[in-house]
This record gives sequence, C-alpha cells and structure tokens, in this order.
Amino acid sequence: MLRQLLPLLLFSVPILAAEVPDYAREQRIAEQIEPQIFDGEAVWLTANDHDFLSIYIAADAARGAVLILHGRDVNPEDLNVVGPMRVGLSEEGWSTLALQMPVLEKGHTYYDYLPILGFAHERIEAGITWLRDQGYSTIVLTGHSCGAHMANDWLGAYGDELIDGYVAIGVGATDRGQELQTPIPFASLTVPVLDIYGSEEFPRPLGMVPERQEMIRLGGNPASEQRVVPGANHYFHGHGEALTAMVADWLQTAGF
Repeated sequence: MLRQLLPLLLFSVPILAAEVPDYAREQRIAEQIEPQIFDGEAVWLTANDHDFLSIYIAADAARGAVLILHGRDVNPEDLNVVGPMRVGLSEEGWSTLALQMPVLEKGHTYYDYLPILGFAHERIEAGITWLRDQGYSTIVLTGHSCGAHMANDWLGAYGDELIDGYVAIGVGATDRGQELQTPIPFASLTVPVLDIYGSEEFPRPLGMVPERQEMIRLGGNPASEQRVVPGANHYFHGHGEALTAMVADWLQTAGF
C-alpha cells in the first residue's frame, strides 16, 4: 500500500544542493560494499524508479523486524551505528533490514539535504512492504541522524499507521548555524517511541532533550522513553554495542 510522494515543501533557507539524490554516488557505494557483506544478504528494492541496496538479516524465531536508516555520509554498513545494530539486534531475535538512503556528494549540509528528504519516503515504504511480504507482523522503524530527519519527514507526512514502533537516534542535529527545519513528530505518534542520544551529543540536540521529553509525554504512549548512552557522541564512536544493547532492552521492556 505505497502512497504517492507528496510535493516537496519549499523552505525559506539557503538551498545549495540538487533537487534529486546523487544516484551515481549510491551506485559507487553499492559496488564497494555489496561484495564485502559478511553478515546478511543484499536485497535490491525499487523507489522513485531507481533500484537501491538494502542489507537483510533473518533472525531465528524472529519477534519482528527493525528497519534501519543510516545517517549522512555513511551507508548500511556504517561501523558505528547501523552495522552494530543490524547484526546485534538480529542476535537478540529481531530481523533487520538496513536501507541505503538518498545521498548527495560528501561535504553537503543539512540544509542541502532538505530538498531530497522526500525521496526517502518511498524507500521507507518499499522496505516496510518488503518486510510485510516476508511475513513480519511487527516492524520498528529506526533512524540515526539524517536518517532520523528522513524518518521524521515521512512520519510528519503520513503518520505512523504502517509501523509498530519508532527509535530515533541522535535526532535534531543540524550543521553549525542552521536551524532545524524538520519537525520532530513525537507528540503526534501513537506507537511507542524511543528517543536515544549520547551524553556527549552536539550542544543543540542535547539542549533539546527536555523539549523532546515533553513531546514524548504529549504522545501519551506509556511504553515511550528517552534514554542516554553514557560517553557516546553523535556518531556513537566506540559505543555501537552499548547503543544496540539499549535498543534491544527497550524493545523487550516496551512489550514487542
């Protein structure tokens, strides 16, 4: 049940990027990482008339599936967040599907990415549809950094009826001097939400912790939480296993 992509919003901010993703760079990324996939298998999905790489791991006696969106300038094999999560969660009974998200060339900023956030919508729904076709009745969406911006943009446009939970990691980060233009939808969601961040996060998203906590309260789901990974920065360098363990624990305590 894929929806039509809504027209992109016009933002009153400086826009320097192209209005479409850099598909040539995506192809280079896929050619680099696909032959080196050790844990999991490549799954090619289609969105916006383009094929894109995903990496799937089927857990034994899976409790559900986690759909994972990576951050800016990394990919589904990110060694700090997505890689540890997609492997570690599969060992905790959750199948994982990590999507290649729309990208620009390196060096572009949050403002540059605003025009292409909408290209993530069909990718998210393609991942959900594929997982449903594999028989998963429970799907939890997870996004880190720019992946969280893309997830928030999709949730803001369509709501949460296609997912059963949402894990937002390092949410709200922008480049220096750039204001957040992507609303955080926690207050309007009905599914359980985990807002997870590192204690050494960038100042702005760290300063938004009380605001996000209030959004979670307004959302009203008793299983929603906010958790912090001690010592971790925005990129969770060296804290991928701790992050994964915290997400796995929340999935258990939230009753999935």
